[in-house]
Amino acid sequence: MSHQIGVIGTGSYLPACSISNAEVAARTGVTDEWIVRKTGIRSRRRAAPHEATSDLAAAAARAALVQAGVAPERVSFIVVATSTPDHPQPATATIVQHLLGATNAAAFDVNSVCSGFVFALSVANGLLRDRPDGLALVIGADVYSRILDHTHRGTAILFGDGAGAVLLGPVPAGQGLLGARLTTRGDQHSLISVPAGGSRHPASPDTLANGQHHFTMNGRGVREFVSDSLGSEVTALLRDVAVPADEVRHFVPHQANGAMLGDVWPTLGLPGATCHLALENYGNTGAASIPITLDVVHRKRLLAVDDLVLLCGFGGGMSVGSTLLAWTRTRYAVHDSRPARVPALAQRG
Repeated sequence: MSHQIGVIGTGSYLPACSISNAEVAARTGVTDEWIVRKTGIRSRRRAAPHEATSDLAAAAARAALVQAGVAPERVSFIVVATSTPDHPQPATATIVQHLLGATNAAAFDVNSVCSGFVFALSVANGLLRDRPDGLALVIGADVYSRILDHTHRGTAILFGDGAGAVLLGPVPAGQGLLGARLTTRGDQHSLISVPAGGSRHPASPDTLANGQHHFTMNGRGVREFVSDSLGSEVTALLRDVAVPADEVRHFVPHQANGAMLGDVWPTLGLPGATCHLALENYGNTGAASIPITLDVVHRKRLLAVDDLVLLCGFGGGMSVGSTLLAWTRTRYAVHDSRPARVPALAQRG
C-alpha cells in the first residue's frame, strides 16, 4: 500500500581546499570584483587529488545517516545524481554503497546534470512508495574541477566541488514529498555539454588536444532558458498539487549563479517564501547544490514542521525538475563535523 515519503535526514560535504576569486581571476583575465558582480561567488571548494565523486558522496551520505540515527545496513536504495562520475562504469553509486557498507542497498546513478538531484529524488520516492519499511539515500555529488578549462572565464569562475544527501523514509500523512514536475527540452541539449569521452566522440589524442573533454556552456542561452522556463514550471507544479503560491515558505534553487537567480527570483510569484542561497563560498556545485543548500538551511534550524519547501533544479539537457515537500520532524546530530560551515544567504521575496 502506498504511503507518504519524506526527508528524515540531511548531510553535506565540502572539500577542505578553498579557491579564492583572486586565484581564479589570475587565470581567466578578470577581477575579483567582476566575478562577484556577475555571479555572487567569492570562493569555491576543490576536491583533493585523492578525492573522487564517490568519496564526497559517501561523506555527505554518512552525515545524513548520522543525523537520522540510521545504520547503513538499513538502506534499501542509493541513488547518486552526478554528471562527473568516478568512471564511465560502474555506477558511482555502487562505489558509494561499498564505502558506506550499505550491503542491502540497490545502487545506481542518475544523470540529469544540475537538475539531477530533483530527478533522483522523484525516482527514489517512487521506489519507496510500496516499501513501508524502505529507506533511500539520494545524493547529489559533482567534481567539476576535473572537467573545467581553468582559463575559460565563462565556466572556471562558477564551479566548485561538493556533495549533499538526504535520507528518505516514511513520514506522517500530509508531510513529505507532495508532488514533483520533471520536464526536458532535448532540442536545447547543445547549450551544455562535455563533447568527448562518450560513444560519439571516444577519447583520442585529437579530442584531448582540442579540449573536447572540458565542460562547455552557452551562458547566454542557459540564462534565457532559465528565464523562460522556471516561472512556468513552478506555476505548473503548484497548480498540480493545488497549493497556493503564497503558502510556500522556502525556495531552494539550483545554485547556478547568484546574479541570475537574483533576476529570476522576483518573477516566480512566491511572496511568502525565502530564497535560500549558499553559493557565496561554494560556487555552483552541480547536482550537489540543492542538497548542500538544504542541509545548510536545515542545520541552521530554519525549517519548521509542515513548512512548504520548494526545490527547483535546472541544467543540461535542458531539464527542469521541481519538487514540493512539507517538512517533517527530523533529528539533529549532536556533533556536526561536516565542512559546510558557511551560513546560507537568504533573500525574502
